[in-house]
Amino acid sequence: MKKVIKGFFMLALVLVSSSKLFAQVNVSLSINIAPPALPVYTQPVCPVDGYLWVPGYWAYDNNMGDYYWVPGVWVSPPRPHYLWTPGYWAYNGNIYSFHPGYWGTRVGFYGGVNYGYGYSGSGYGGGRWVGNSFNYNTAVVNVNKTIVKNTYIDNTVIVNNSTTINNRSSFNGKGGITAKPRPEELAAMKEKHVQPTPDQLSHQQAAMANRSQHVSANQGKPAVTAYNKVNGDGFGQKGRPAKIAAVKNDANQQIDNAAKKTDAVNPATTRPAKIAADKNDANQQIDNAAKKTDAVNPATARPAKIAAVKNRANQPGDNMAKRPDVMSPVAARPKQPKYAVNKPQPVKMIKAQPARQIRQPAQHAERAREKQPREK
Repeated sequence: MKKVIKGFFMLALVLVSSSKLFAQVNVSLSINIAPPALPVYTQPVCPVDGYLWVPGYWAYDNNMGDYYWVPGVWVSPPRPHYLWTPGYWAYNGNIYSFHPGYWGTRVGFYGGVNYGYGYSGSGYGGGRWVGNSFNYNTAVVNVNKTIVKNTYIDNTVIVNNSTTINNRSSFNGKGGITAKPRPEELAAMKEKHVQPTPDQLSHQQAAMANRSQHVSANQGKPAVTAYNKVNGDGFGQKGRPAKIAAVKNDANQQIDNAAKKTDAVNPATTRPAKIAADKNDANQQIDNAAKKTDAVNPATARPAKIAAVKNRANQPGDNMAKRPDVMSPVAARPKQPKYAVNKPQPVKMIKAQPARQIRQPAQHAERAREKQPREK
C-alpha cells in the first residue's frame, strides 16, 4: 500500500513539474488588457556578419502593471543553424497570454503576427543558413555589404501590407490576427528548443527598467524602437538616432512634472490645453534644430544644440512661440545700424599768440644804425 501511495505521489510530482515546464516554455504571462499596436520603425544596419534579427515586441511588467516595448535588436545566435521564433500574445476571449520566443532549427508558430523584416507572420524570409554561414536576403533586411558578404535577393517573401488586415496588430485572437499554425509550424514547436540568450535577457531587462519605454509614458510610441546590437546604438521610429527622441521625451516629462507640482499647490490652475501646447512647441523646436543640423551633415552629433533646445523646453508655463526673448535673449536686443555714423564734433577756438621778437646780434644792429639817415 505504501508503495502504491509513493508511486502516485511521484507521478503527481512529475505531472506538476512537467506542467510547470510547459507553462514556462509556452505561456509565461496572462492578463486581461490587450497589448498596443506594433510601432512602425526602421531596422538598423546589421553590425556583425552572422548576427540575426530579433524583432521588437510588447512585454508586460507585473510590478508596474504596464506594457513596455522591447526594442528589436541584432544578436548572435546560440549556435549555427538556429533560427529565432518570436514570442507573441494570444487572446482566448477572456485573457491575453504571452508565448515567449525560442531558438530552434526551424521557425515555429508566432501567432501570425507581422513583425516585419522577414517575419511576415509565418516562417522567416530574412535569410538562411548555408553551411555554417548565414546568408542575408537584402530584399527585406538592412545590412552593410562592406561587412556582410553573403547576401542574396528574394522579393517573393515580401508581404503586400496594403492587402494585409491588422498588419500592425500585436496579438492573435478575436480583434487581432486569426491565423492558425501550419503543419510545419506545429512540427517545429515539438522539436528541441533553446531559450533566449543572456544578451537577449539583459536587453529585455534594460527595456523594462527604462521608464520611457512604458506605455504609460509613451502612449504606445516608444522613443527607442530598435538597437543595432545589445548595449549598442538605439534608434527611433524613423531610423534617426534615439538621442533626439529621448530629448523629446525628457522635455515632455519635465512639462508634465511641472504641471503636477503646480496642481499640488493649486488644483484650480490646471490647464491641459496649455500643457499640450507647450509640449508641441518643445517638440517642434527640437525637430527644427535637428533638421537644420541634418541639412549640413546628417551624421553629425548634436549634443550642444539639443541640450540648448532641451533647456528652453524645460521651462513650463512659457509660451515659447510667443516669447522670442526666452528662446534667444539676443533677439530681444534692439537692432544696431549696419554702419556707424560719426556725430559732428564742436570746433575748438584757438587764441592767437603775440609774435615773438627775435633778438639780433650786435653787429647786425650796428649796420642797421649806419643805414639810417644822419641828422644835419
